[in-house]
Formats: sequence, structure tokens, C-alpha cells
Amino acid sequence: MSRPEATSGAPFGRVLVAGTVSHARLVDGDDVRLLDRPGWDPAARETGTVVALDDVRVLAPVEPTKVVAVGLNYRAHAAELAMDVQAEPILFLKPPSAVIGPGETIVRPVRAAQADYEAELALVVGRRCRAVRPDSAAACVAGYTCGNDVTARDLQKLDGQWTRAKSFDTFCPLGPWIVPDAPPATASVSVAVDGELVQTGRVGDMIVSPHELLAFVSDVMTLESGDVVMTGTPPGVGPLAGGQTVVVEIEGVGRLANPVA
Repeated sequence: MSRPEATSGAPFGRVLVAGTVSHARLVDGDDVRLLDRPGWDPAARETGTVVALDDVRVLAPVEPTKVVAVGLNYRAHAAELAMDVQAEPILFLKPPSAVIGPGETIVRPVRAAQADYEAELALVVGRRCRAVRPDSAAACVAGYTCGNDVTARDLQKLDGQWTRAKSFDTFCPLGPWIVPDAPPATASVSVAVDGELVQTGRVGDMIVSPHELLAFVSDVMTLESGDVVMTGTPPGVGPLAGGQTVVVEIEGVGRLANPVA
């Protein structure tokens, strides 16, 4: 008997079920259907196992070889940092070791006096690609998820470059699920800290669009399946404190909540 086809269009990601990590799709909001491979793979099939959402732990939806991020992709964010918008996107990397999933704890390093939240739409690469044209980029996209580009702001200013400030363990929450369809330009990108709305913007406010960013990045480096391209943060970034809970929410994409310690 053949296994059933995975439901197309449903959010997908990774879950922990009875101690085992599995790929999965979320169907009807509360059914988790396990898959035999990543949900963006056209050959992905359901294994036949269906688990209630309450009975699984939702993990970061990908294990990327790299997270490529872009700085100052919203004019208002550049203005709040008193930085000039550059002629081309400013790229930097966050290591895979920084990635955590929903519900996992963001740990502020002792050596950083200020760790800021930065809500971002994250693009997930669906297949290996290099030197992609913007009008062909959609074919390389697995989908979209929520990201938080946590930044040690004082170390960023001290170092004069961004690697240390962006790279601490737990400084890249992603999730909870990957949605295959791009959010519209009107979709909101926001952060709430302990229930208070502190950051808001819209996808359409980006200087360089997600597909243009993918093309730009792929002209620099080969992107592998499961890699992540962060698309920049709107204005309103600010500090996090131990004991708080930070929630990144992107309309039509999802809600990513993480406690802070």
C-alpha cells in the first residue's frame, strides 16, 4: 500500500516526537503529520503517522548550513541607528549554532550589556542554487518563517563590525513553521515583549525585496537546501532582559515566542 501524499500548501517543519526528530506538516491547525523527508522536497510523503500538536515539541524548522542576514534593509531602522543606507545590501552571517526553535531560551551573554530583539521575515532555501536571477528566485524558495536576529548592540558598536554581536549561541530563533506562500507587502512584522507591542513594520517597507536578496546573496555564495536568508528588521528595535518573553509575529507566517534568560 502506497503512503499518502503530503498535503500541499500546509505549513511544515521539524518536531520532536517521543524522543525522535521528524519532518512534519501541520494540518488543520492541530494535526501533525510526519513526513519521510523535508517538507519542501517534491518527493516528500506522509509516513502515515498523525500526532496531536500538543503531543510534540516544535523545533526550529530547519538546520541550515548558514544563515545569511542583511543589515539596514528598512530605511527607518537605518535612521534609528544613525546609519546610512548603502547602495548595495550589507551581508553578514550568523552561525548555525545560533539557531534555536520556538519556546527555547535566548541567553544573554554576560559580556554583553545590551541584547536587542530584531523581528525579521526569514526566507528558507529549497534547493541548491548559485547566481540566481531575481525573476527566477521563487523557484529556489522553500517558504518563509519568522526570525529574530538577536544582537549584542554594545558589542556591535564596540567592534565596528557585526560578527561577534550577531553570533552568540541562541541569537537566531526561527520558526515555528515554514509557510510555502510569500506574505503580501501589507503583512505586518512585529515584536511584543511581555505582551507589549514594541516593534512594527510591513514586508513592503523593505528596500530590497526577499527575492532580490536571494539573487544578490546567491551571486556571492552557493546556497544549500535549508539555508536561511534573513531580510532585515523594521524600526523599533530595543533591549531584552532576563525573565521577559519576546514574540515575533509576521502576518500570514506565524508567531515565534522565546523566553529570555
